[in-house]
Amino acid sequence: MDKIIIHGGKQLKGSIRVSGAKNAALPLICAALLAPGPHRFSNVPSLRDIDTIEKLLASLGAKTHRRDDLFEIDTTTVDQFEAPYDMVRTMRASVLVLGPLLARFGRARVSLPGGCAIGARPINLHIKGLEAMGAEIELDHGYLNARAKKLKGARIHLDVPTVGGTENLMMAAALAEGKTVLENAACEPEIVDLARALKSMGAHIEGEGTDTIAIDGVPSLGTLDYQVMPDRIEAGTLMVAATMNQGDVRIAGMISADLDALIAKLRQAGAEITMEEGAVRVRGPRRIEAVNIITRPHPGFPTDMQAQFMALMTLAKGASVITENVFENRFMHVCEMQRLGADITIDGNTAIVKGVRKLLGAPVMATDLRASASLVLCGLAAENTTEVKRIYHLDRGYERLEEKLRHLGADILRIPE
Repeated sequence: MDKIIIHGGKQLKGSIRVSGAKNAALPLICAALLAPGPHRFSNVPSLRDIDTIEKLLASLGAKTHRRDDLFEIDTTTVDQFEAPYDMVRTMRASVLVLGPLLARFGRARVSLPGGCAIGARPINLHIKGLEAMGAEIELDHGYLNARAKKLKGARIHLDVPTVGGTENLMMAAALAEGKTVLENAACEPEIVDLARALKSMGAHIEGEGTDTIAIDGVPSLGTLDYQVMPDRIEAGTLMVAATMNQGDVRIAGMISADLDALIAKLRQAGAEITMEEGAVRVRGPRRIEAVNIITRPHPGFPTDMQAQFMALMTLAKGASVITENVFENRFMHVCEMQRLGADITIDGNTAIVKGVRKLLGAPVMATDLRASASLVLCGLAAENTTEVKRIYHLDRGYERLEEKLRHLGADILRIPE
C-alpha cells in the first residue's frame, strides 16, 4: 500500500490538463452492453475504478483491450449475467450493468453495491424504476435477481434526483418498448454525456440536462466510438489547490460551465479566475475570504467538491458554514484535518470552519475518495511534512494526481508504505 509525502508551502505555477471523467466513463462503458460488437472509448482515465469495471465486463464474457487513454471492448461474446459481490462491493458504479443487461438479455444478477462509506445511497430507486418498466426483481442472499421478457416504457418519478438511478433507467429505457419519462431526473453533466453517447448509438432521448428526460425505446442500438468528457471534479480540485497556495495555474481541457457553482464560490473566496481558449486560469489570493456553501444536486454546489472546499476554508479569514445536503456521512475528513490544526466543529449536517493562520503537517489517513484529495490539499498548504495514508481511495478517482501537482511545483512524492 502506498502513501503520499508532502512538504508543504510551495507555490503552484504552470499549466496542466485534466483527465477524462471517471463518473462519465463508468456508465459509458456499461452502455456498451446494450449492443453487440466492438466499442471504442477515448480519454478514459487510468484509475482503479476503471480497472474494476473492465474486470467486471470481462467476467460477463466481454473482450477488452486498453492502451494509454483508449478503452476497447467487444460485447458480442457476453454470455454471463452476474456482477459478483467481490467486484461490486469495491465500487458502487458496478450496479450500472443492471439496466443494460436486463434490457438486452432480459436477466441480470447483481450484488448489492459497496463503495465509499459516505452514506447509505440505497438503490431502491433503480429497482422501483425497473419494476415500473415490467421487471421482476427479488433480493436473494445479497443479490438482486432481475428478469423481464421485454421492458416496457413507463412514467417514472424519482423521489430524489439520483445520478446512478437516472443512468441505469436511461440505458434500460433505450431498448424498452414505448416511451419512458423520467421525472425529477438528475441533471449532472455526466448524465448529458451518457445521453449524447446513447444518441450516437441510435437512441431517441430528449431533455437530458433537465429534470425531465424522455426516452423513446428502439429495437436495437449500434456500437460506440466516443470521447469521454473531462473530469470536472479533478478540475475543481486543481482550482482549489491553486487558490490555497497563492498559485497561478492554467487548467486545460476542462468545461468551465460544468463548475459554475464552484467558480462563483472561489471568486468570493478571493481567487482571480479568467476563462481562456480551452482553459481556465486561477490565481490565488494573498488572504482567503470565508465563504458559506450548501451542497445540492447539479447545478448546485457539488457534494464531490465539499471536502476540498472545506480544506480551502481552513485557512480563510473568518468563519464559514458548510452544509452537506446530499450525503449524510460525508464529514469523515474533519477529524484528520483537525490533526493538521484546522478549527472545525460539526453540528449534524453542518460544519463550522474557523480559519487558522497556518496548518502544520502531520500523518493523516484518507477515509474516502474526495476526503483523500482534501487531505492532499491541506498538506500542500501546511508547514513541514504531511503523510497521507490509505491513498488507494485517491487512485479510485484521480489519475496520477501527485504527478500533476509535482509538475506545478509541489514537493510531493508517492512511496510504498
